This record gives sequence, C-alpha cells and structure tokens, in this order.
Amino acid sequence: MSSQTVAVATTAPAQADEAPNPLAAGLRPLVLDVVAPLAGYYLLHSACGLSEFAALAWSSAFSAGRTVLGLLRERRLNLWSSLMLVVNLAGLALTFVTGDARMMIAKDGLLSGSVALAILASALIGRPVMTPMLMPFVTKGKRDRAAAWQRLAEGRAAASRAFHRQERVFAGIWGGALLTECAARVVGAFTLPVSTMAWLSTVFLIGAIVGGSLLGQIAVEPIEKLVEAEAEAPTAA
Repeated sequence: MSSQTVAVATTAPAQADEAPNPLAAGLRPLVLDVVAPLAGYYLLHSACGLSEFAALAWSSAFSAGRTVLGLLRERRLNLWSSLMLVVNLAGLALTFVTGDARMMIAKDGLLSGSVALAILASALIGRPVMTPMLMPFVTKGKRDRAAAWQRLAEGRAAASRAFHRQERVFAGIWGGALLTECAARVVGAFTLPVSTMAWLSTVFLIGAIVGGSLLGQIAVEPIEKLVEAEAEAPTAA
C-alpha cells in the first residue's frame, strides 16, 4: 500500500466525522418551514406593497404546499409547516377584526399565543416541534452525535426516557415564554396607551425570545450530555 493511500485512509474518518452534512440537513427544515414563510410574508407586505391579508394568504400557500407534500411523500404530518399554516390562517381570520390600533396590537399577541399552544400540545403528544430546531446546535454537524441523537429520539438508547423528558422541559419553557408574551401584549393593548405599546410590544417579544433562550439551557445542557454520552458509548460503534 502506498503512502498516499495510507494518508487518505487515515484522514477519511476525521473528515467524515466533521462533515457538515448533518448540520445542513438539520437546518434545512427550519429554513424551509419557518424562515421562508416569514420572509415571504414580510417581503410581500412591506417590500411589494401587498395587503396584510394577501401577504398572509400567499405565505400560507407555501406552508400548505409543504404540509401536503409531507403527507404525500413521507405519509407524516410536517409539524412546523402545519404550525405556520395554522398561525397564518389565524392571522387571516383576525385581519377582519383589526379595525383599530389596539386590536392590531392584541392580534400579534394572539398569534404568538397560538404558536405557544401548538408547542405545548406537540410536547404532550410526544412530538415536540422545538426539538428538530435544537438538533443542529447540539450535534454540531458531527455524524456520530447526529446518530446518537437519532437513537435517543427513536427510543433505541438506554437514556431515551431522560432525553424525552428534557425535550418536554425545553418545549414547556418556550411555550411558557411565548404564552407570557401573549398575555402581556394583550393586556397592555387594552390598558396602556397605544403610543406606549407601539414600542413595548416589541420589547415583550424580544424578552420572550431572550428568556426562552436563557431558561432553555436548563434542558439543553442535559440533552447535550446525553447525546455526548451516547455518542461515546461502546455500543454506538
């Protein structure tokens, strides 16, 4: 065997271990199911001048297409596409009752509240929608960690029960943070001056995101340890 062949053989495992494919595969659903509909809405509404109703309708069509495609191709419900579809449909319904500024502020709060309820409901039925978004950041694009995550998620690992428990904790934290933001925005919409809520509602949303990110570490750190331990377990080979 030549020295060049030996060099390739010895470096191939390291390259495979660090291959970015798992990270890209984990982020792709997030981009397609969450970022694309939101970006489409803002682009159509703000840049193209479409009405809020029309922008929501067109972005709903994208989410609906992804949902139907998932049902036909994979015979399973695409949770994030379905969630975005429900949120957009709720927004379409609420556009008919947003004749005044206070209702417009409250509407945004109700939309985040519907997202929160969907997150909590998905955790209760054992399919937390927040978990696929977390996977790329925990596995860090490493194939052994991605495989360990898969075994834990599918119940094929000894620590799967602890993993699922932390999944529910993570979903509960984010659902609670968004529900709190929803309640604060709705109450503020009808009790505080509109001029105050015009900027305070954004503060509420940022606070919910920051709070969810910080408190979410309560579940993220144990999940990272479980994935790392499973990846290093002798049975993983």
